[in-house]
Amino acid sequence: MTPATLIVLALVIPTAVALLLPLFASRANLRETVTLIGAVLLLVVVLMLLPLVLAGERPALDVWMVVPGLTIAFKVEPLGMLFAIIASGLWIANSVYSIGYMRAEKAHRQTLFYFCFAVAIAATMGIALSGNLFTLFLFYELLTVSTYPLVTHRGTVEARNAGRLYLLMLLGASTILLLPALGWTWVAAETLDFRPGGILGGVVSNTALGVLLALYVFGTAKAAVMPLHFWLPAAMVAPTPVSALLHAVAVVKAGVFTILKVIVYTFGVETLAAAGTGDWLVYVAGVTVIVASAIALRQDNLKRRLAFSTISQLSYVVLGAALFTPLAVLGAALHIAAHAVSKITLFFAAGSIHIGAHVDDISRMKGVGRRQPWTMGAFAVASLSMIGVPPTAGFLGKWFILLAAVGIGQWFAVGVIVISTLLNAGYFLPIVYRAFSKVDGARPSLAEAPWPMVAPLVVTAILTVAMFVWPEIPYQLAEMLSESLTTAPAGG
Repeated sequence: MTPATLIVLALVIPTAVALLLPLFASRANLRETVTLIGAVLLLVVVLMLLPLVLAGERPALDVWMVVPGLTIAFKVEPLGMLFAIIASGLWIANSVYSIGYMRAEKAHRQTLFYFCFAVAIAATMGIALSGNLFTLFLFYELLTVSTYPLVTHRGTVEARNAGRLYLLMLLGASTILLLPALGWTWVAAETLDFRPGGILGGVVSNTALGVLLALYVFGTAKAAVMPLHFWLPAAMVAPTPVSALLHAVAVVKAGVFTILKVIVYTFGVETLAAAGTGDWLVYVAGVTVIVASAIALRQDNLKRRLAFSTISQLSYVVLGAALFTPLAVLGAALHIAAHAVSKITLFFAAGSIHIGAHVDDISRMKGVGRRQPWTMGAFAVASLSMIGVPPTAGFLGKWFILLAAVGIGQWFAVGVIVISTLLNAGYFLPIVYRAFSKVDGARPSLAEAPWPMVAPLVVTAILTVAMFVWPEIPYQLAEMLSESLTTAPAGG
């Protein structure tokens, strides 16, 4: 198959799954089989693109010119390749997990759930493989719309309120901040293409660069940079597989991916470093990391604690991007991958505890690990990754960001990483300790969740360690991204 065909298939497969699912609304086994087959096929297609990217090729496809200079186009570069592998691979794990969770909960509207999930994955593929800002924006908005029914899936008043906040903040930020940023960029640079070295160098003033950066960062509300983070904890009313999608597979990952991609391919790291008007982003990201970690310490509900952990952890990516050095960008890219496998493990575990132990609050988790050893063992591994302890994947990204911060004397960033690491330990380790503590008397109601839930979380926990032991593929992609930062913009 040609590279262009593979790009088309990466978009068509999840879309086809979504279109087929309503045909099997009354046949659960067939519906779920279609989902799993589609997820496996998507990963195969994405992995077929990987050798091309590692060999230095950049497969591209122009689909439709809306107006001259404004085209729906796709181009596979290292950062997008990394994101596509993460999303397609974790779709398989999340699909298996969802079968166990949704059946155990006897959830209603399961066909709608799998339909919206497939559309969200298609949108994520469009974001990952986008060749310009216009294409990215279209799929970014599709991702918001397709995940709204998932956030409100339970149909309760709380879920509907969370859904309204979700749409208000994400669509509002896109309309008020992100869309004007795209328009300004197009007028100034006369293109929205992603190019190594950026497209804004020399075409706008340094002050304008700083203002544009703010529009992009806060307009990309999916990244949950404070103060535009409230929607994420509220969205935890959704079923746990949706929480895993929001945090690990698609939504917030799409946010930080967009910020990193815009800094690298629209602004250009060297351009921002020379201008000096984007230095404020280090402090915004750093404050988000610390404040979100401090709030996480006070949360008794497990999913809310994990939500604030995500707000903190993904601002490491923004922090790395804001240092404007190749080494920091390498660390930021690695942290996207590490956080994905670690955080999906944590949310899978939270759902397993909910189903198997009927417990949602940390204060009630004493002894849970003794009856759910697979679940809590995986949770412990993922927790160490979030803290940044080797040999887990979370160590790698933090390490490179820390080295970059020390290398340029950015001591505020160094302090943020050190303090937040201690805070991470403060809100993760007590959960593990409590879960494996001995309880007085038997708790016969505790048991492992169904195997379709436990098996995926064990696999993702293993991946969390494997990514540290064998980091070659994510590291090569992240290194290729960092090496492209000094490439002069072509025709910019």
